[in-house]
Amino acid sequence: MNDVITAIILGIVEGVTEFLPVSSTGHLILASALLGYNADYWALFNIVIQLGAILAIVVLYWRTFWAVLQGLLKIDPISVRFVRNILVAFVPAAVIGLALHKQIEKLLGSPLTVAVALIVGGLAIIGIERTVKEGHVKGVADIPLPKVIGIGFIQCLAMIPGVSRSGATILGALSLGVERRTAAEFSFFLAIPTMLGATVLELVTKRHELMAANSVGFGLIGVGFVVAFIVALLVVRWFVGLVGRSGFSPFGWYRIAIGAIAMALLLK
Repeated sequence: MNDVITAIILGIVEGVTEFLPVSSTGHLILASALLGYNADYWALFNIVIQLGAILAIVVLYWRTFWAVLQGLLKIDPISVRFVRNILVAFVPAAVIGLALHKQIEKLLGSPLTVAVALIVGGLAIIGIERTVKEGHVKGVADIPLPKVIGIGFIQCLAMIPGVSRSGATILGALSLGVERRTAAEFSFFLAIPTMLGATVLELVTKRHELMAANSVGFGLIGVGFVVAFIVALLVVRWFVGLVGRSGFSPFGWYRIAIGAIAMALLLK
């Protein structure tokens, strides 16, 4: 397959899946296995284009971030709680991610693990949607600290490829009494330090092999970055509207279908 086409496809996959509860890492691993491209060759590419998806959140919610920054300068309690909640929820993933980095990397080479996790996660989404009552906590700054800590630890489940970082945080928040829109937006905001931290860790630990001559060039990385950014902009807007109308169950059924198809193809 032409490298430019591969870059565009992977950029689309990243942009579509990063903030949906369907697992972007899982989809990229399955894409490697099913499309047959060299995963090692595209390793740096897949890491860096995540920053394109992060930039989409910064652009979409720039007014929120600007208001929080202004509030911090005035030591506004709402702004302080907003930042506190994001940082506290980030800590468990940072600590556990550093401690289990090598074990997590081993799982990244298993497309079958991804397929199973997609199915299990899909069943969990449908089950939680049907049993959990609509939450009463509205606003990221208003999430109580114990619930924030709980969401932070639940996010760590996403270290298993296919579980989905956004899916884990959203479902964790729903289970702890946070309403749907706030759960989704908290997941978006929490993605910024989590994904930045994971990206920096990967770039530092793999700097020699990732910058080798046989890695993807910066031109292709630029293509993937831009595609991921544009697609994520569109998807996040659509996602927030869909959640308000239909909840998260459609993503549960999608995960089950994709996981089953992937498993059938992998065991063929």
